[in-house]
Amino acid sequence: MSSPREILAAQDYVEGVLSGDRSLLGRAITLIESNAPQHQERAQEVLAALLPAAGKSVRLGISGVPGSGKSTLVETLGHKLTNDGHRLAVMAVDPSSSRSKGSILGDKTRMENLARDERAFIRPSPSGGTLGGVARKTRETMVVFEAAGYDVLIVETVGVGQSEISVRGMVDFFLLVLIAGAGDELQGIKRGIIEIADAILINKADGENRRAAEEARASYERAIQFLSPSTAGWLTPVKSCSALHGEGIEEIWQMVEAFTAQARESGVFDERRKRQSLEWLHGMVEERLRNAFYHDEKVRSMLDELEQEVLNDRMPVTRAAWKLLEAWHMNSKELG
Repeated sequence: MSSPREILAAQDYVEGVLSGDRSLLGRAITLIESNAPQHQERAQEVLAALLPAAGKSVRLGISGVPGSGKSTLVETLGHKLTNDGHRLAVMAVDPSSSRSKGSILGDKTRMENLARDERAFIRPSPSGGTLGGVARKTRETMVVFEAAGYDVLIVETVGVGQSEISVRGMVDFFLLVLIAGAGDELQGIKRGIIEIADAILINKADGENRRAAEEARASYERAIQFLSPSTAGWLTPVKSCSALHGEGIEEIWQMVEAFTAQARESGVFDERRKRQSLEWLHGMVEERLRNAFYHDEKVRSMLDELEQEVLNDRMPVTRAAWKLLEAWHMNSKELG
């Protein structure tokens, strides 16, 4: 991760973000994404000052199977939103980016028209690190975008599996994008992912694929009747669209607006935001403790030997864990 060209005073970043300066907005996000301790301290100062101006956006998560056309959907929906007067920020959660070497940048290239839109800001995912680290940077970047006046935030998952759960924990509305014609329509996507969706969208419903898309839509519509809804009081809709041809895009945003209005009125919206903040707090504590534990010299000196003891059935797993935790605790007390 590249460092900021020159670390500025916290107030310089704050004023730049609040005034809509795109250059300083980008530099503030780069500061947040940096892993350097001195940058992290400054980043927290900036975030603390921006928090009162944040929180006023609609946060939309988008995930889907490979080849489902998520990038085309984001670009088409993004143009619709900016044409309607919204300011849009697009981010990605990609824990595999350090291995895939630029999958997000590929997505940004495919969204090149949206990237040139002055009312839109596309931010590639921070490369490297764990899912927890990428998610933390994405959450904090969301605060900056909101403070800068972006009223719609889209968080796209590029990795698979756990990244969907991570994104569900930072957005208001989670959209799952699928396609027809990939064999059994209920295979290849985990039930748990369907259960966290606030809507399911069958994309590429055009041309010769239109009938298959409608059949897939009907299959999922039947299936979700037997699953628990992601949001209390909201029946998960299943829609079809053609992002490539712009068909059904207007209905997608109308659905998000209907959900937002209902969730605000019922109190679910604010309750979810508060719960997400607490989950974020505890997740950050767990991540910092885990990092501190595995970077402890005493733990590192014992770990290989105890792993071999466990692998060779010479020591119960629980006892090995206790030994490591006791060593970390004692070392922490001595250092403290």
